Amino acid sequence: MGNSESIISIKDLYMSYGSTNVLNGINLEIPRGQIIGYIGTNGAGKSTTIKIMLGILEGYEGKVEILGQDISNGSIEYKKKIGYVPELADIYENLTAYEYITFLGEIYELEEEKLIERVEKLMGLFGMEAVINSRISSYSKGMKQKLLIICSLIHNPDILFFDEPLSGLDANSVMVFKEVMRSLAKSGKTIFYSSHIMDVVEKVSDRILLLNDGKVVADGSFEELSNNDKKGSLEEIFNQLTGFNEHAEIAKEFVSLVQEV
Repeated sequence: MGNSESIISIKDLYMSYGSTNVLNGINLEIPRGQIIGYIGTNGAGKSTTIKIMLGILEGYEGKVEILGQDISNGSIEYKKKIGYVPELADIYENLTAYEYITFLGEIYELEEEKLIERVEKLMGLFGMEAVINSRISSYSKGMKQKLLIICSLIHNPDILFFDEPLSGLDANSVMVFKEVMRSLAKSGKTIFYSSHIMDVVEKVSDRILLLNDGKVVADGSFEELSNNDKKGSLEEIFNQLTGFNEHAEIAKEFVSLVQEV
């Protein structure tokens, strides 16, 4: 799992929007080389935590250190070591992949020729070498997702935030991407993996963090969580810890309403 050095340290993190408390005292120490499954119900505070770590959100209380740097000091150096695939990405679709990647390369101060050579090979591994000069607007959802994944990795970051990264990917690409994550973690990268697809989180994560009402209510490997007086799949453990057990009744009512036609 890598060494014990904390690459992310969060102490007493609170965040409110007006009178609504979103984060209620998060404390985390994340070492290098772990795949963290970051899960929770909608509104639990997952995206807020990630956006704070990315430096997108301010106005929080508490201390957040990334790569040993307190991110409240205004420096953006640490951001050069982060890769991010958001759940809903704004991507410049009127550009070609070549133009978009060149633009990102300039931001990260990467040497263009080597960057494009590497990206062409990466796109080839995803079966996309033929469309590097096509406008992104012509891509399918899955192709855009593959491009976003490649773009999150071009600067060889130390920390990766993946929010629903498998969205739109075909089965083969999903298998490749899971293996890519495992290899990145083995090489010392730290990966925050946020998804509602519980069986994937269960399989790929070294450690699972479950947020509920702005607090960490579970923290451990799947084996640890399932031995901790909880039984079953991660989905079942999730439902026990968040108190949601009405899915069968809701589904039954949903189907009965559909069949009234």
